[in-house]
This record gives sequence, C-alpha cells and structure tokens, in this order.
Amino acid sequence: MMTITINGISIPEDAVEHEARFHHDAPSPAEAARCALAIRELLLQRACAIGLAKATERLDDAQCEEIIERLLEREAPIPEPSAEECRRFYETHRDRFRSGDIVEAAHILFAVTANAPVEAIRGQAEATLKQVRAAPGQFAELASTLSNCPSGAQGGNLGQLQRGDSVPEFDAALFGSAATGILPQLVRTRYGFHIVNVARRLAGRELDFEAARQRIAEDLRARAQAKALEQYVRLLAAQARIEGIDLGAATSPLLR
Repeated sequence: MMTITINGISIPEDAVEHEARFHHDAPSPAEAARCALAIRELLLQRACAIGLAKATERLDDAQCEEIIERLLEREAPIPEPSAEECRRFYETHRDRFRSGDIVEAAHILFAVTANAPVEAIRGQAEATLKQVRAAPGQFAELASTLSNCPSGAQGGNLGQLQRGDSVPEFDAALFGSAATGILPQLVRTRYGFHIVNVARRLAGRELDFEAARQRIAEDLRARAQAKALEQYVRLLAAQARIEGIDLGAATSPLLR
C-alpha cells in the first residue's frame, strides 16, 4: 500500500496499525485509520502555519486534539442552531423524541476485533441471518452456539432496553422503526455484526418541544460540525501536496 505523505511529511505504517484499533467499527479499519491520520497531519500542519503549534514540538494524542480543536474553533466555527431551526427539526422528526419507549430484544453477536478478517465475519453473519430469517425458531439455539456475547447463554436475550441503554448504532436500529421479529439487515456497531430479534415494543410518550430542545440543538450542532469539518478539510487538501490517499471526499471521524 502506498505511503501517505502530506506536504512531504510521511505517515508511518506502524502509526496506521496503532490508529486502526480506534476504528474497528469501520468497514475497513486500516483505511479509516489512514484517512484519520492524514486529516490530523493536514490540520496540525495548518495549526503550525498560523502559530497555534510549533513544527518541532513532540505532541501526544491529547495535545494534538486540543490544538486541532483550537484550530477548528478559529477557522471552522460552528454556529449555534437557532430556536427556529430547532423547532423546524422537531416538527419534521417528532417521532424521534419520545420518553419511556421499551424494546424487548435478543441478538447474536459476531464480534470484530483488531486484525480480525472483517469480510469473513460479515459473510458468516449474513449467512446466519438468512438462516434464522427462514427459521426463526432456531434463533436461541444459534445464539447459544455462535454469539460472542455473554447473552448467548440465555439465547441472546438482552431483556428490556430503553433509549440510551446501548451504543448509539444499536440504539438506532432498535428504535429507528416499528418493526418486530428478526430485523432484515445486520446491525453494525463498534463491537461487530449483530442479528437482532425484537420480541415486542412498549410505546412511551411523545416529548414536547421544550423537553426535546436540548437534544435537538446537540444533534444539529453535531451535524453542522461534521459538515464544517468536511468542507474545511477539502479546502486545505486542495492547497496541499498529498500522496497515497484522496482527501477530496474524506468523511472519516477525526477526533476520538
């Protein structure tokens, strides 16, 4: 694989291997790591250029992130969402803002760890999903023999879950629809691939605007931050000499 260089500065492969551990939920942890390190180097070089850091400084991860945050605050500031924007988002997505929703669910986890053969694991998970969709009665048995989660001993049973009880990716799959039974697609999380069986749903209550306003503002702020970072990185990349990676369409998470 071609070495990444940013304005003549190379990113060593051992740094990519180290970084990949923080991106094991990505389809390709190594490629996500390469992208994240390239973006970080590009931003740190910009920070040095405007005096926020010195090129000769040896910085640890925490110091790098602090400098990058200061850079983004200065050159890619995030506007606070207005009350009108929050209200419009609420009216468009009212079904997202509920309290007390409960889902009874079970899962079969195919864990993905560092240096694991992701595509082989995905293939096994997809084959098992097809099998249990055709024969749902086999779910508990397959969970007990195949799942990499301790819940496998109980047939994959996770009990009753409310919003926020699981990682965001799993939460989104559980509460993003009204479906019950075995979900038709694998759920990908930072832990691996999940086959999810929703036994039943207990509806909570809809939150009014004022109760949901803070969550909405945080969501809009996060979306604006991601868009601003993407645009800023593309601008810097267009002005830099970059080899080994294309940052023109970079969307990799930067700060972890």
